[in-house]
Amino acid sequence: MFPHHREREQPIFSTRAHVFQIDPTTKRNWIPASKHAVTVSFFYDANRNVYRIISVGGTKAIINCTVTPSMTFTKTSQKFGQWADSRANTVYGLGFATEQQLHQFSEKFKEVKDAARLAREKSQDKELANTALTIAAPQSPPVMCVNGPEDKLFRSQSADITLASEKERIKKMLSEGSICELNLEAELFTLQDSNSKLVAALHEANANVEQWKKQLAAYQAETERLREQVAELEIHGSQGPSDLLKDELTQSLEELEALLKAKDEEIHILQSKKAEYHAMEHERDQAILRLREMEMRSSELERRIQNAEQNLNNSLEDRDRIDTEIQRAIEILDIKIFDLNDLRQSLVKLLDK
Repeated sequence: MFPHHREREQPIFSTRAHVFQIDPTTKRNWIPASKHAVTVSFFYDANRNVYRIISVGGTKAIINCTVTPSMTFTKTSQKFGQWADSRANTVYGLGFATEQQLHQFSEKFKEVKDAARLAREKSQDKELANTALTIAAPQSPPVMCVNGPEDKLFRSQSADITLASEKERIKKMLSEGSICELNLEAELFTLQDSNSKLVAALHEANANVEQWKKQLAAYQAETERLREQVAELEIHGSQGPSDLLKDELTQSLEELEALLKAKDEEIHILQSKKAEYHAMEHERDQAILRLREMEMRSSELERRIQNAEQNLNNSLEDRDRIDTEIQRAIEILDIKIFDLNDLRQSLVKLLDK
């Protein structure tokens, strides 16, 4: 794979992950680039002093990204991360099996980015005339097809058509099950990320509500005290403090009432956010339920595929057995024909005598 570059490049880190690419139309949804978890590797080219991220799925490269100092790898959830490749005009996303794998990839990404920055600075110091680094795109590997010779006789054309259609049906079932499973995994990653953010916001809101309740109680006590003082001033008249003090107390009372009103509004806002959190929890539960249903469908598809493979193997065994019997019958017929020919020659000789 990539013979011209792999002679110079050496792998420095590898992991396995589900690969996604951002939808070029909406720029919001993720499109699975691989049906299963594939190997994602960092390569280093010592001759050109270049770092690349490469992942191959089947016979084509689904990630071929040159690491630049301006790139940033962002963790969007506990098991999902992404980065943007401006040269390819796309955003790559990786879904890992564990949080530890995501952390290891993120740390390696930072190391490679720093190394790429140092390499660029050294290259600029040595070669001031070169303002950009030219990177050759790897060629896609050729796909080789080998057609073996026909080694069986008397094959039934209808049996071949049936086997071919059965294989196509199996491939279709596998493809549909894998794509649906990856879409649900990406949706679950997004919901888990939103859920963790909402849980943190809810904890913070609950702490703020408790603190504001205490402040509210203190403000209410202060307001009652000020109201009592104002009432005493109004009753005693000249015996109390001056009118200036009464105005100050009245102004403080109005400020406290305005602050109480603002705190009440904040409490209402937090309560509405709590309702939104419950709605997100309901959506998460629905997504988990859909994922379980998809797992059940996947199990059913696997069972059907196993049955189809068993039927296919039985059909192949029956066809091989029929071919063997036909071959044996042909050999017996050849012997009989030889015996008849020998008998004919003997009869001819007898007639000639």
